[in-house]
Amino acid sequence: MLVGGFGTRLRPLTLTTPKPMLPVAGVPMIERIMGHLAEHGIDDVVLSLGFKPDAFMAAYPDDVCAGVHLSYAVEPTPLDTAGGIAFAARAAGISERFVVVNGDILTSVDLSQLMSFHESSGAEGTIFLTPVEDPSHFGVVPTDESGRVLAFVEKPPAGEAPTNLINGGYYVLEPSVIERVPEEARINIERVTFPAMVADQSLFAVELPSYWIDVGTPERYLQANLDAAVDDPSTMVGAGCVIAPDAVVESSVLLAGAVVEAGASVRRSMVGAGAVVSAGSTVDDLTVLGDGVRTEPGSTLSGVRLPDPEQG
Repeated sequence: MLVGGFGTRLRPLTLTTPKPMLPVAGVPMIERIMGHLAEHGIDDVVLSLGFKPDAFMAAYPDDVCAGVHLSYAVEPTPLDTAGGIAFAARAAGISERFVVVNGDILTSVDLSQLMSFHESSGAEGTIFLTPVEDPSHFGVVPTDESGRVLAFVEKPPAGEAPTNLINGGYYVLEPSVIERVPEEARINIERVTFPAMVADQSLFAVELPSYWIDVGTPERYLQANLDAAVDDPSTMVGAGCVIAPDAVVESSVLLAGAVVEAGASVRRSMVGAGAVVSAGSTVDDLTVLGDGVRTEPGSTLSGVRLPDPEQG
């Protein structure tokens, strides 16, 4: 599982917390992913770590997460996706078929079906595909009738994508893929390794209908929380939060210990752990308040991030 990224698009929430450790409807994202893996018989996962590795080790001191045994591979320097996968696989001594999962993807994909397709196709690697309305922000994957990948188009210009089926961030790979990546080399799997496999006609992909969301931006992080809500989908409130009786909180995420004071309103925004929306303040339009931030009383914040990640 790739969990070593810096989570820059979700700053300031990720300035102190790695993205996969952020809660989605009260459950850390990594635990939701691990639970899904466990449902399909995966009981041993190597975490490919880079940014704040100690946060993961401290959270799971017994090396077990959602019933799955964890081991750790901490990159000495950022190795990108293919480099991180190969580094973790070598560190764990992997010599058989394995599954790769991106640590910021929430999906209900049938992994057993994905693995079955891979087995039957004789592929060196198989990508899970999912449709999206705008594929310009993702890796687009056209295939032939058998599922053989014809090209791997990373983030095509709007309106020029050959298909709306994108790389869903879950792969089944043979150990030979590891050998394609030089040791401790910084290589991107979407831009280098997959295109090389396309050239060798050894990369396959399959569309599997399922819930899917890339939790990489404030808008999608908010949507993931609302999607995962069981009772009241209007807002997600973490442990220890305090909301004044006359405050308004709608379609938002309040992380643990956040406070919304009298007369304040929070709409379609995220309030970090221990942050305070001061009396009379208005916070809306995907504003993100980092951990411990306090707004000025009576202020209006719309579509901003505090602290400003560009200056921190």
